[in-house]
Amino acid sequence: MYAALWRILPGPWWVRVLILLVLVAAALYGLLFYAFPWVSEFVNPQEVTVQ
Repeated sequence: MYAALWRILPGPWWVRVLILLVLVAAALYGLLFYAFPWVSEFVNPQEVTVQ
């Protein structure tokens, strides 16, 4: 999967690395500011008990 992603990206290796870093940063931003807050509405950590 990673090799296929690497092959479809345009440019020399340093451009590919830059594109991948931007994609990873965008994915993390989306998770931290949109996905995780949305999921936290459904999960109440105070209802969890550990025995």
